[in-house]
Amino acid sequence: MQTHDVDVLVVGAGPMGATTALALAKYGVKVRMVNRYNWTANTPRAHITNQRAVEVLRDLGVEPDARREATPWEWMGDTLFTTSFAGPEIARIRTWGTGEKRIGDYLQGSPCTMLDLPQNKMEPLLVKHAATSGAELSFNTEYISHDQDETGVTVTLREVGTGRVYQTRARYLVGADGAKSKVMDDAGLVVEGQLARAATAYVLFRADLTKYVAHRPSILYWIVTSNAAFGEIGMGLLRAIEPWKQWIAGWGFDMKNGEPDFSPEEVLRKVRILVGDPDLEIEIDSTSVWYVNQAHAPVYSKGRVFCGGDAVHRHPPSSGLGSNTCMQDAFNLAWKLAYVVKGFAGERLLDSYSLERAPVGAQIVARANQSRLDYAPLNQCFRDPKAADPVKSGLEKLAEPGPEGVARRSALAAALETKNTEFNAQGVEMNQRCVSAAVVPDPNAEEEVFIKDRQLYLQATTRPGAKLPHAWLIDAAGSRVSTLDLVGKGKFTLVTGIDGRSWVDAVKEISVSYLDLLVVGEIGAQDIYCNWHAIREIDEAGALLVRPDGVIAWRNKSGVADSKVAKRELAHALAAVLSNEQASQ
Repeated sequence: MQTHDVDVLVVGAGPMGATTALALAKYGVKVRMVNRYNWTANTPRAHITNQRAVEVLRDLGVEPDARREATPWEWMGDTLFTTSFAGPEIARIRTWGTGEKRIGDYLQGSPCTMLDLPQNKMEPLLVKHAATSGAELSFNTEYISHDQDETGVTVTLREVGTGRVYQTRARYLVGADGAKSKVMDDAGLVVEGQLARAATAYVLFRADLTKYVAHRPSILYWIVTSNAAFGEIGMGLLRAIEPWKQWIAGWGFDMKNGEPDFSPEEVLRKVRILVGDPDLEIEIDSTSVWYVNQAHAPVYSKGRVFCGGDAVHRHPPSSGLGSNTCMQDAFNLAWKLAYVVKGFAGERLLDSYSLERAPVGAQIVARANQSRLDYAPLNQCFRDPKAADPVKSGLEKLAEPGPEGVARRSALAAALETKNTEFNAQGVEMNQRCVSAAVVPDPNAEEEVFIKDRQLYLQATTRPGAKLPHAWLIDAAGSRVSTLDLVGKGKFTLVTGIDGRSWVDAVKEISVSYLDLLVVGEIGAQDIYCNWHAIREIDEAGALLVRPDGVIAWRNKSGVADSKVAKRELAHALAAVLSNEQASQ
C-alpha cells in the first residue's frame, strides 16, 4: 500500500490557502501548507473584510486577533469624492453599512461587524493560528508539478534556498497559488473571461495626513482631478492603510504607453496633487501595478485536486469581495475534505465544492467589474467633454445655480444611489445559496422570492442552502450568544426547539461524533428576545440540520412525534448530505 505523508497538501499561504490549512488543522486533519516565498503578503492588497468573512474568522477563533489589528467598522464610514484632501468636497456616501439607513440591517444580520484588515496583516494571523492548531508550514518551498492516481497525489516540490527537488505524497491537493496558478494549469482546469482589461498604478507611502481626514474618517477617498482622470474609474484614490499615516495612492494608466513612471519625483508630484499640498513630503514604501481581470473558472476541481481563491476568480478590488470570497471557498472545502479523510463522508461529497462555489465566483467577478463601470454616471456629472479641461469645467457646471447645475446635481444624486451596489451590498455578501447534493431541498418550499433588492439586502432564511440566520440568544451566564456561535466548529448541528423532543432522542440514538444538538429555549440557548422565533420559519418542534460551514443542509418544518421516525429522517438526511449510506443505518 502507498503511504501518504499528509492528508492534504495546500499550495499557497494567502487567504484561501491559510484559511484552508487552519480549518483542516482544527478539524484534526494532517495538513501541510507550502509557500514559495519566505513569508506572507508584503503589501496591503485586499482589505475589506465583510460580515460573512468575519463569521468565518469567528468560527475558526481568529476574530479577536483580527479586530485588534483592523481599522474598526466605524472608521470605514464615509466614502468621499473630493477635488483633493485640501480642496473642496463634492459628495459623500455612507458606506459599508455605517449609515443611518443601513446600520440596523448590518447589526441585525450578523454578530460580526465589518473590518478593514489589510492582507499583510490578515495573512500572518491566519498562518499563526494554523501553526498553533497543528498545521505543518513550509515557506521557501516551490510547487513544481503533480501527478494524481486513484489513491492520492504525488507532488514535486523544490526548496528555494538549496534547489533540492523532492516528492511528497498527499491524499488531496489544494491549489491556492493565486491568479497565475500553476496547480490549476497542471490539473487542466481553465479560466474563462478577459484578463488585463485595464491597469492601475499603486504607491504605498507614509505621510501624516491627520489634519485632512481625522474629522471625516474613511478608508477610501476618491480624488476628482484632471491629473488622474484616465481609466474606467477616472479618478485618483487615496486609501488609508494605517490611519492616518500610511496610505496607498492609486491612478489608472494607459497600458499602450508601457509601465507608469514611478520615479520619486513623479510619484511625489502626483501624491501632492491628490492631497492638495504642494509642500507635502512623503516616504515611499513601494510601488506596483495591477490589472483589471474579469475571469472565472466554471469548474474548481479535477479528481483529487481542488483550486480556490484568486486561482479561480480573478477580478478588480471594487466591492471588496476578493479575500472574503477566498476565505469562504476555504471554509466550504475544508470540512468536506476533513469528513472524507476521516471516513465520515463518501468522496462524492467533494463534488459539491465546485457546484456550490463556482456560481459564487462568477457572481462576484461580474459584480466587481460592474462596480467599476458604475463610476461612469458619476464622471458624467463631474466632466464637460467639450471643454479643454473637462474635469475643471464639469465641476464648475456642477456648482452653477442655473438649469444645467440643477440637472447635474440631480444626476449626481442618482449616480450616488447606484453606488450602493458597491458600498452597501450586504445581499451580495450574504445571500449565497448552495445548490448541490450536499443540500437536501425542502420539497414543500416554493421558489424563493426576494422581498427587497437581492444585491443590497440580506434575506435571512432557514431554507436549505442558505446560511443559518443570526439571532441573539442568552447563554447560561446571562450573556448574549449568537445562533452562529452554537453551531459549526467542524461539526454538524441539529437545531430544534423545546417541543422537538423526538429530535433530541434521534441525535442520541444516532450517536456520531460529528453531530451536535442545539435546543433553542433550553438553558444556554434561551430565546429571551424571541428573535429566533421570528426568523426560524419552522415550528418549535421542527428541525434544521446545519453543516460545519453554517449552511443549512436539511429541514423539517413541522416536526414528528415519533422518535423512531425522527431518527430515520435525520439519518437519511445525513446519508444524503454526506454521500454515505452508512450514516442512514
